[in-house]
Amino acid sequence: MSKVTVYSTTVCPWCHKAKDFLKEHNIKFEDKNVGEDAEARNEMLEKSGQMGVPVIDIDGEIIVGFNRDRIAELLKIE
Repeated sequence: MSKVTVYSTTVCPWCHKAKDFLKEHNIKFEDKNVGEDAEARNEMLEKSGQMGVPVIDIDGEIIVGFNRDRIAELLKIE
């Protein structure tokens, strides 16, 4: 099973869409709220170089934004 981490904020609609997509496909993921957790925010910045959310880490592959096709490809979702 893939290791999936979603860096998100509470008010980000695209973060909710990304997490809903993962839930719909029964993909387990760790949700790190970068609005409340400075350590998670620094981790996200180090991995992606981006301040925008969501940032999704799938087995070390970084996706900035909610890219449904790329997420599906990496997780082998049809």
